Amino acid sequence: MRMRPTLSWTPAEDLPPGTTDLGPVTGALSTGRVLVLSGAGISTESGIPDYRGEGGSLSRHTPMTYQDFTASAQARRRYWARSHLGWRTFGRALPNAGHRAVAAFGRRGLLAGVITQNVDGLHQAAGSEGVVELHGSLARVVCLSCGTFSSRRELARRMEEANEGFEPVAAAMNPDGDADLTDGQVGDFRVVPCAGCGGILKPDVVFFGEAVPPRRVEHCRALVGAASSLLVLGSSLTVMSGLRFVRQAAEAGKPVLIVNRDPTRGDRHAVARVALPLGTALTTVAGHLGIPLDGAAADRG
Repeated sequence: MRMRPTLSWTPAEDLPPGTTDLGPVTGALSTGRVLVLSGAGISTESGIPDYRGEGGSLSRHTPMTYQDFTASAQARRRYWARSHLGWRTFGRALPNAGHRAVAAFGRRGLLAGVITQNVDGLHQAAGSEGVVELHGSLARVVCLSCGTFSSRRELARRMEEANEGFEPVAAAMNPDGDADLTDGQVGDFRVVPCAGCGGILKPDVVFFGEAVPPRRVEHCRALVGAASSLLVLGSSLTVMSGLRFVRQAAEAGKPVLIVNRDPTRGDRHAVARVALPLGTALTTVAGHLGIPLDGAAADRG
């Protein structure tokens, strides 16, 4: 379950300091069977903000909870108005050097898999295959009544038709694809229902306060069990949904390596935390391994 965003974690003073030495990361990848666990920090260079880093959105924005979304029609109106506007920007984001590096490592057969806490689809757009989307994807929508899945792009088209002239200017964009709007800007935004049964539509993502599907968790645990090491990229590991895999790897004696500029909740379990920007760090590692990065991005349509 993702913890409510109002909960916070303060790094302890006895955590090991960060380093700029990429040797352990290069060494682990050269050995192979590395499992990647990525968080919001890998997508910041694509223009998508994170939750807890410098200028993170949690300092000004409380993400929607599952309980609020399902209980209140007004909460759903507010969410969909903000998310509809945010999707125009979010859906156009392109993979950056960090995503391309992970895809290149996968093509070389160096990875045991990729688990991402992100809902942006940028790993797949960069060419990574078999990505486990721990918290789902904003590119899909699910009906809470009939369970039918549909395309977010199709929903965006329907919402455009239902809300002609809806062009507010957002104060900021958030990592969950939500744009900051006031209640006045939301106004009487019209939420469209499921085209099949008329039920409530929800993005196919795990909201705060909602549990990650058990089968997905067990699949991730199996990936950790089959890996030689775990490489965490751009995650503060503040919530248990990702931290549990770090703990599992450490308890099994598998090296945990973290690339994140700020301290994380998993530092005490790690061999090292590399405090460098992800694009720079992973491009450098790829260079050390003699792996060229493909600059072409896949079509996200």
